[in-house]
Amino acid sequence: MFAAIGGTAQADLDAMTRSFEPWVVRMIAEGRYAGWIVSDGGRPVASAGLFIMDWPPHPFDPENERRGYVLNVYVEPPYRRRGLAHGLTEMCMAEARRRGIRVVTLHASDAGRPVYESMGFKTSREMIYVAPVEN
Repeated sequence: MFAAIGGTAQADLDAMTRSFEPWVVRMIAEGRYAGWIVSDGGRPVASAGLFIMDWPPHPFDPENERRGYVLNVYVEPPYRRRGLAHGLTEMCMAEARRRGIRVVTLHASDAGRPVYESMGFKTSREMIYVAPVEN
């Protein structure tokens, strides 16, 4: 997914891949990650996940201490425009509703933005700071 979006060095993608599996295994065991994979003939062609984050009460949901984060939404190019991303994201949203989570966020690629907007996601004022790597 990140390779398809572009702008990330291959070494960083490789490091992320090595770190992701142990993280996701731990999050699944803790009940904080749910994921779905669509396959065609045993070959994965699309995926999405929902990560449950601890989050302080917020004006959007002043009584809940959790927020959902949709991630890993990706559809292989030959399978795009078939509703897979929408369907998988809806599965994430259904799981969030099942868990009583009202606030769900995600980061959208330019290609994915229309899918999420059609589902009611709104652009926010979020900013990000990434500390430089120290040698």
